[in-house]
This record gives sequence, structure tokens and C-alpha cells, in this order.
Amino acid sequence: MNKQEFLSQLRNSLAGLPQEDIDERLGFYDEMIDDRIEDGLTEEEAVAEIGPIEAIVPQIVADIPLPKLVKERMKPKRRLSAGEIVLLILGAPLWFPLLVAAFAILLSIYIVIWSVIISLWAVEVSFIVSAVAGVIGGIVLICMGRGAEGLTLIGGGLVLAGLSVFLYFGCLAASKGTIILTKKIALWIKSLFIRKESSK
Repeated sequence: MNKQEFLSQLRNSLAGLPQEDIDERLGFYDEMIDDRIEDGLTEEEAVAEIGPIEAIVPQIVADIPLPKLVKERMKPKRRLSAGEIVLLILGAPLWFPLLVAAFAILLSIYIVIWSVIISLWAVEVSFIVSAVAGVIGGIVLICMGRGAEGLTLIGGGLVLAGLSVFLYFGCLAASKGTIILTKKIALWIKSLFIRKESSK
């Protein structure tokens, strides 16, 4: 694939994005290919070194804010007729609540996912605090001559300390997984705008 074919396919794959973003990215990759050609690569080798378009497009989409995509999608491609404007106004009681409901569902899913993560970290913090308090309290009891109770409290604190170590790695893995999941969801939502435009 030569440079013009690559840029043409990339432009088609980015249909639906704001035009200024498309032009900026095309200029970026145009310059990148030229730099590689100046370094001694052929045009085809320079294009191949950049990577497949299927891998480039998601990276570009991920960098563009969702509100910007929505604004671009909602921008009329032509001047609306008076009849179309009237239909939009009359249909607002139907489509506007549906739009709000869809947004609320997505937001609630996001909140629920992160609520679970926050709860896990809250348990982790409570385990650590309880472990420290248990050990300190046990030492105090031993100093007061209540050795059996003190040792029991220290033992409980050590158990909680051990559990907090395992829970920490679990919370860390869950947090990383949730970040990846939310990024994929956001990328999927953004890609809907591109697919709709590209399918035309």
C-alpha cells in the first residue's frame, strides 16, 4: 500500500469525526511517512511500519472527547426544511426522554461499576486500620497484665494484616480491569458515530 492509498483509507475510516481532527491526523501521518522515506525506506515500507489502519483508528477515536463527537454528529449536513423543524419540535416529547433515559442508563452502569471498586478499597482500608488497631490494642492489654486477651487481639490484627495484603492485589487488579473496561465502553460508544457515517 502506498501513501495515497493509506491516507485515503484512513480518511474513509475516520468519517464521522470532526473535519479538523481528520485533517490534523492525515497531516500527521503524511508527515510521518515522509520522514521514514527520508530515512531510506520505500513508500510501501514506510506505510507498513506505521501499522494497520484497524489499529490506528481506535487510538485516534480514543483521543477525541465524546461531547465533540456528539456535537459533530448532531450538526446538520444540510439546511433543515420548515417541515423537518416542525417534526423535530413535535417529536421532542418522544425522542428527548429516550435520549435522557439512554444517557441515564449508561451513567448508572458507570457509577455501579466504580461503586464496587470504591467499596473494595474501603474494605481494604478498614482491614488495615483494624489490623493496626488490633496490634496496638493487644500490646496495651499485655502491658496491663491481660496477656491472653492481648495475644488474641494481636493475632486478629495479624490475620487482618495478611488479608489486607491479598485484598490489596485484588483491588489493584479490579481497578485496572475496570479502567480498561470503561475505556472500551467509551471507545465502543464513540465508534458508533463513525460506523453510522461510514455506512452511508
